Amino acid sequence: MRLLGLLLCFIALSFGINNLSLKEIEFQNWMNEYGKSYADDSEYRTRFVNYLASVERVRERNAKSAQVGGATYGLTKFSDLDPEEFKRLYLINVPYVPETDREVLPQIRVAVPATFDWRNESKVTAVKNQAQCGSCWAFSATENIESVWMIAKGLTATNMKPLAPQQIVDCDKTDAGCNGGWPRNAFTYVIQAGGIEPEQLYPYHARNQNCAFKRADVYTTISSYKYATKTHNENEIKNNLVAWAPLSICVDAQTWQDYTGGVMTHTECGVSLDHCVLLTGYDGNSWNVRNSWGSNWGEKGYIRLEIGHNTCGMTDEATTAVV
Repeated sequence: MRLLGLLLCFIALSFGINNLSLKEIEFQNWMNEYGKSYADDSEYRTRFVNYLASVERVRERNAKSAQVGGATYGLTKFSDLDPEEFKRLYLINVPYVPETDREVLPQIRVAVPATFDWRNESKVTAVKNQAQCGSCWAFSATENIESVWMIAKGLTATNMKPLAPQQIVDCDKTDAGCNGGWPRNAFTYVIQAGGIEPEQLYPYHARNQNCAFKRADVYTTISSYKYATKTHNENEIKNNLVAWAPLSICVDAQTWQDYTGGVMTHTECGVSLDHCVLLTGYDGNSWNVRNSWGSNWGEKGYIRLEIGHNTCGMTDEATTAVV
């Protein structure tokens, strides 16, 4: 695909064939990189306009980020979407209402090392891809349950069967499937259903379906869920992350559309929760956060968030399942 893009560039620059502008050549190279194709010329033009807007937005974000030593931004697989379309397709589109009566994890004080990540303990499964479905909340809950189960049962990522977020999308009637929801409701559903199936028996299709849950196929169960902090205390979150498991967190991810690497500071995102992910560890001044947009986004599917400032609202809804 890269060779095709270079060939297009050579032809256009040398002979002016198809009257391709340099920006359009860059757009077609980007299309080749991400395997993009469009139904007709009208959609192609719409996506090209969105791409041009992304180029300008990325330039502005990098200029502002450079002033605070923050993240780096670039053209991602979402660069042909306008921000509202990105939010509709990939983020949560139901209002966030905080739970007032929060039951917090028992405070087990542990030695908190300078750096820590559950990936190094083989307690985190591979990065997943929710595709064009606002099911991040189901992924966040599923990924947390996977890790909690591995820790409780002495399993690792090599012998743990990945669980089925599609079951939660289809069967949790408190939430709105691909339109969004919240991990605490997903945990409640899994408890009431009696468990969650492995993904191999309930595959993911990135769309709302009729519930097809089979109790006989349950692989993992949980007994409850708890909050990692009641007071937005990041030291408490760090302690409970080390003591218990990777944590489900929810964030404001509207600026994540263009993220390519580095540490996102609290000045680079808001605190209006619209996306849920998995906190796996920390390193120096940053949290390590696993996303559900595939390994070809961010830093191999991860993003780093500045510690100490409730970056992107990450302390507001930090929860974990309990086996």
